[in-house]
Amino acid sequence: MLSIYNTLSKTKELFKPLLGNQVRMYVCGMTVYDFCHLGHGRSMVAFDVVTRWLRHSGYDLTYVRNITDIDDKIINRAKDNGEAFEALTERMIAAMHEDEARLNILKPDLEPRATEHIAGMHAMIQTLIDKGYAYAPGNGDVYYRVGKFAGYGKLSRRKIEDLRIGARIEPDEAKQDPLDFVLWKGAKPGEPSWASPWGEGRPGWHIECSVMSTCCLGDSFDIHGGGNDLEFPHHENEIAQSEAATGKPYANAWLHCGMITINGEKMSKSLGNFFTIREVLEKYHPEVVRYLLIASHYRSPINYSEENLRESKRALERFYHSLKGLPQAAPAGGEAFIERFAQAMDDDFNTAGACSVLFELASEINRLRGSDLPAAAALAARLKELAGLLGVLQLEPEAFLQADAEGRVDAAEVEALIQARLDARTAKNWAESDRIRDQLGAMGVVLEDGKGGTSWRLAE
Repeated sequence: MLSIYNTLSKTKELFKPLLGNQVRMYVCGMTVYDFCHLGHGRSMVAFDVVTRWLRHSGYDLTYVRNITDIDDKIINRAKDNGEAFEALTERMIAAMHEDEARLNILKPDLEPRATEHIAGMHAMIQTLIDKGYAYAPGNGDVYYRVGKFAGYGKLSRRKIEDLRIGARIEPDEAKQDPLDFVLWKGAKPGEPSWASPWGEGRPGWHIECSVMSTCCLGDSFDIHGGGNDLEFPHHENEIAQSEAATGKPYANAWLHCGMITINGEKMSKSLGNFFTIREVLEKYHPEVVRYLLIASHYRSPINYSEENLRESKRALERFYHSLKGLPQAAPAGGEAFIERFAQAMDDDFNTAGACSVLFELASEINRLRGSDLPAAAALAARLKELAGLLGVLQLEPEAFLQADAEGRVDAAEVEALIQARLDARTAKNWAESDRIRDQLGAMGVVLEDGKGGTSWRLAE
């Protein structure tokens, strides 16, 4: 049975959908003003694995991940670029989809954009005003009245009286309380805006997700996810808005993934310590990057370093070497490995434990190679089957082992040199054969001679 750690209760709970076998999951997506960095990739991959496991477990999942396509950063970047904000967001959304495809991330079932749900935001804001949870001070803004919502702080375990310490109202704000947050922003000259009952303006960030999630999944749904940096204030504010508006519990369970860190600090564009996904993919194979992101439990932080990426590469090389040279076969055997893999994944999507099981399975395949080739081939197919649930090991071994993200070698040149070496060996010209091997070694190519001929891979 699947159990998950629920940030709301701060405990691990047996997972039970609200409605039969249906699972409805909403995950906060990207603000598309720039290319996605590896921290975004962590969230994308984490909830991709959750998606794969829920569906493998037989649940009827609807996965929604939103796009924030209007906010201050988008407006400022478009202005700096001298382009319409729509042109910027379309480019960045296309780039995001390219990054996801390279990392083998499945598309969400629904990908709503904030600008498509303006009318729904107006409706929810008006409901909050009517119920006394929001107010319009007359300057075009609308604010949420935090002090009126009795449950404020229940996700992050923060107390309103503690939050008020040091809080203040800026001179240009018309808040009644420093903790109140904006639902609708009055238009500024030259900014994109939409007509509203309170004047021209645009939505605040928090209201977007409350409206998109409830529109796509209903007032109450099973799982809400995102990075743990969103727990407060974004997710706390979502709860306050949504539950005040609907009078119903919002998300039944909250899943938060850990951050990518560099020297102990969160990878962040605001801190300037980030690497975009495409920058990392210029140096490392996409599967290496994906493996880095799944080798740790989704709630744990991951330290970004060249050494950790090289370690991920070495791990995948071990897997692919165990698969290399075996005949095609249907998955068979390995029931104990299947059971232990499932136990790990059912324990709050423990991919680190699942990867450990895959390593043991790879060792068993290597042990059987010399004594029972059909059994080794069947277990190799089983290894690929289980690894596929994590989105890895789906390439042909040579395709991975010979992949060269840095452009160091030309595969056609390598094959020609291997043939020249074979010709020299056939002619018993051992000196020339050795010279060619040394030449290939200098290129970073490792030769492996076997009964089926000579294969090659790239050295570390």
